Amino acid sequence: MRSLGLAQIMMQAGLFVGAEFFESGLVDGLFTHFKREEDPSLEAGRFEEELRRLSDLVDHLTARPLFLFNESFAATSEPEGSELGAQVIQALVERGIRVVFVTHFYTLAAAFLGNAKALFLRAERLPDGRRTYRLKEAP
Repeated sequence: MRSLGLAQIMMQAGLFVGAEFFESGLVDGLFTHFKREEDPSLEAGRFEEELRRLSDLVDHLTARPLFLFNESFAATSEPEGSELGAQVIQALVERGIRVVFVTHFYTLAAAFLGNAKALFLRAERLPDGRRTYRLKEAP
């Protein structure tokens, strides 16, 4: 996810991108929502902190942003995190916002199976289990 954000910034700055191939449209804002550790002051739990950060980010959205989510809502159960994630994704997409969402919640991913606008990527593994560090299109 970080590589995608960095590639977007480098491309828009007219720099070479560290990839064999990269294609993307221009955006006027790059927003990220990555999970963080619990609040050390104990003012809020991880889930509440995630929701607060998301609310702050949404308040500052631009006209043509790219929104990157990495394991968001993982601080709660799969059913709750999946439902919230699906609603957030749907609301953003309805506003014309490009969303990239990395999740281990099967229920969340399954909510978008069959959606023509959804693209599913999976980390490639060779038959012997070795990683290639490439993403391949796969449900």
